[in-house]
Amino acid sequence: MNTKIGIIFICSLMAGCGVTEQATNVNHAGHNMNMNAAANTASMDHNSMGHGDPPDHANMQTSPGAAAAPYDLQFLDTMIVHHQGAVDMASLAETRAQRQEVKDLAASIIYDQEKEIGKMSEWRDRWFAEKGRAVNLQFPGMSRGMGGMDLKKLEALKGNDFDIEFIKQMIPHHEGAVEMAKDLQKQDAHAELKELAGDIIKAQEAEIKQMREWLGKWQ
Repeated sequence: MNTKIGIIFICSLMAGCGVTEQATNVNHAGHNMNMNAAANTASMDHNSMGHGDPPDHANMQTSPGAAAAPYDLQFLDTMIVHHQGAVDMASLAETRAQRQEVKDLAASIIYDQEKEIGKMSEWRDRWFAEKGRAVNLQFPGMSRGMGGMDLKKLEALKGNDFDIEFIKQMIPHHEGAVEMAKDLQKQDAHAELKELAGDIIKAQEAEIKQMREWLGKWQ
């Protein structure tokens, strides 16, 4: 799956994601997400942050009926949105971060999580193509991970102030993803999702440890 198509699909799960109105309204009434149709009507580039208001991830809404959806579908839709939040934060670091360590971490986050978004979008299309969106803010770790995001605040900062605030926002965001991934490992989920959850836990716990070390040195 083309990564851009995957990201367009993500935006159809979110409110105010920075795509055109035509794309964000792709057949929401019938909850029938046609990814190819969305790809033909809009595009999104995470490097376009700063043009217009940033996405308001902290005030997202749970999809109607999400809790009744299959667990794997809830995980996919919710983790895709969660990953996109990390990508949006990390995309600001290129022009606002002071330290190369933060820029390198942000680049790694974008690469890893966009790759995982692509995988999850493929699985979602394969397993649940006819199902409505199931973003569930009550999922373990989701509210914790997204609630502290403030992209407007990050956009207003540069240099050391940005570095510190970025880390303070990204640590709980990563912790939310780890909590969500650990919950999946306890469920009767697809083997592909369990493998992905293990990768998320390993990578993001290592990044949390590193960010905490930096925070102790730089504050």
